[in-house]
Amino acid sequence: MNDSLLLEKTGHVAVLTLNRPRKLNALDGGLQGAIREALAKARADDDVRAVVLTGAGRGFCSGADLTARPAASSEGEAAPPAAPTQTDHLDDIGWVGRQALAVHRLDKPVIAAVNGVAAGAGMSLALACDVRVGSTNARFKTVFIERNLSPDSGMSFFLPRIVGYSRAADLIYTSRAVDAEEAHRIGLLDRLVAADELMPAAVALAEQMAQWPPLALRTSKRVLQHNMECDLEAALRFEYSSLAVGNRAVNDRRESLAAFLEKRKPVYTGT
Repeated sequence: MNDSLLLEKTGHVAVLTLNRPRKLNALDGGLQGAIREALAKARADDDVRAVVLTGAGRGFCSGADLTARPAASSEGEAAPPAAPTQTDHLDDIGWVGRQALAVHRLDKPVIAAVNGVAAGAGMSLALACDVRVGSTNARFKTVFIERNLSPDSGMSFFLPRIVGYSRAADLIYTSRAVDAEEAHRIGLLDRLVAADELMPAAVALAEQMAQWPPLALRTSKRVLQHNMECDLEAALRFEYSSLAVGNRAVNDRRESLAAFLEKRKPVYTGT
């Protein structure tokens, strides 16, 4: 990890801050590698149960850094980082694509705290998160068609699943700007708060998620993602088989029942 990404832990919540404010947190190779490294650390750290992703300064992420040395494809995406990562064998999805995959595959909730512009691959990064909380300063722009490109970095996968096909087509084909109020209305933002309330609201939401049994939380994300892509019978089968994962946390199962009977707040350990 380098100075372009800040990592802070608050209880069971890891806060990742894209830290290139002068570039509106545009993605260069170093920042892309740092994001994937931080997500890998969050996955391996059992004390982290939820992640908040935000940007320093006026922007969330303005997309790929067009001033960096471009690769062969994507929205001006930057050269790859020197250090290898766990997804470096995925040569056919692009460097920014690997970033979306790393967010999506993290088996813990990821909340985007969108403090300003989220454009191009930066918008895709926000879309890859499980939930988006935005301030009144948030705005979105797909951008790709302006660069004579079709969408990449996961946008064509996430956007129609979040806002529906026709709205995704509207945003991609026009590349128009979407302000915070419209973003909230059409579902790009799940929650909309004042600018000075953004990080407290995002962290509070992460803490609300992190209070529950860790294995059940992680399995819930896996089940929800898996069942977006299958029919009802297959979804019910996957739900049923996944119940066994949570049941492995014997102490949390006992704590859940004890707290209910004793009418107190439970304390879960993931064991």
